[in-house]
Amino acid sequence: MRQIEQRAVDFYRARFGENPEVVASAPGRVNLIGEHTDYNGGYVLPCAIDRRVAVALGHGESGLYSIDHNDTQPQTGPRTGRWADYPHGVVWALEQAGARLPAFQATIIGDVPPGAGLSSSAAIEAATALALDTLCGLNIARTDLALLCQRAENEFVQVQSGIMDQYASLLCQVGSALLIDCRSLASEQVPLDLASAGLSLLVCDTRVKRRLTATGYNDRRTICTRAAEHLGLAQLRDATLDDLSRLSGEELRCARHIVTENARVLAGVAALRRDDFAAFGELMWASHASLRDDFAVSTVELDAFVEQARLGGALGARLTGAGFGGCAIAIIEQGNVQSLMDAVNQDFSERAYRTPAWYVFSPAAGAEVVR
Repeated sequence: MRQIEQRAVDFYRARFGENPEVVASAPGRVNLIGEHTDYNGGYVLPCAIDRRVAVALGHGESGLYSIDHNDTQPQTGPRTGRWADYPHGVVWALEQAGARLPAFQATIIGDVPPGAGLSSSAAIEAATALALDTLCGLNIARTDLALLCQRAENEFVQVQSGIMDQYASLLCQVGSALLIDCRSLASEQVPLDLASAGLSLLVCDTRVKRRLTATGYNDRRTICTRAAEHLGLAQLRDATLDDLSRLSGEELRCARHIVTENARVLAGVAALRRDDFAAFGELMWASHASLRDDFAVSTVELDAFVEQARLGGALGARLTGAGFGGCAIAIIEQGNVQSLMDAVNQDFSERAYRTPAWYVFSPAAGAEVVR
């Protein structure tokens, strides 16, 4: 049992005076390449990270206790814009799908940095859904659990996210990235053996907090939908470079990013299958430029990190997640990690940006029931 899972158990015992019946946890994720393509029916390539949300759960009527927020909420409730929206959304989605849930109580704790673009929300949803599935003997397939979690986020939390985050949290495996076709929902594991190549996946949290409900995320989605309609297509997944001549303005820019980003994902998978990390890195640089210039979701802090990563010899770097703040990533030789961190810290200080938080991740396991 991981430390985060043991803490959920310890708090459950202390709060409810008994052992939990189920303990489950689910990871956050880093998206290596393929940004904003998910809700356009395209391709994404995330990997799970070794930061998780743990849920200890059992029958009872004492509510849901967030250890991180030191706050108790009932088993169900209306959307409030707070942490409980995510477990409440999962309960709502399960019941909408016909599940009959008993009264239950839970403790919830996580170490996925919230608001950083590492998908802490999907980790809460996935851990809650898997714990309830186990407690109630529902035997819902992992892919279907992911879809229920996505429905919770789309319809209950009212963030129009695609399927990537929930799929990554529930389906990723150790040492692999996950190629997801967001239209067919097919997925396959892609080898990601950074350690054997002497490389690290470095994550820079710019500490510019982002809440998708308060940013332009839904606006970008609307623009993409409108661009597809103007082209007579169901989704921008079906658009080609030649189609772009029929668009203009923000529709052109957003569509151009989606078309080229889908191509980059497929090229990136081919590069990883032949262990060509240099080629993969070139695709990362191009992805960031497209997100910055065409999709317009980068920030000055994210751009500054990517600039320093290039100067510091990284193979590739880009923002990860929806943008508007949060994190950027770099693939870099292990021996150069500290020097890049030092250079970015100094650069951010000179620019009067917040001091970033740093993480070095390895491709980790997806959601698990550990008890």
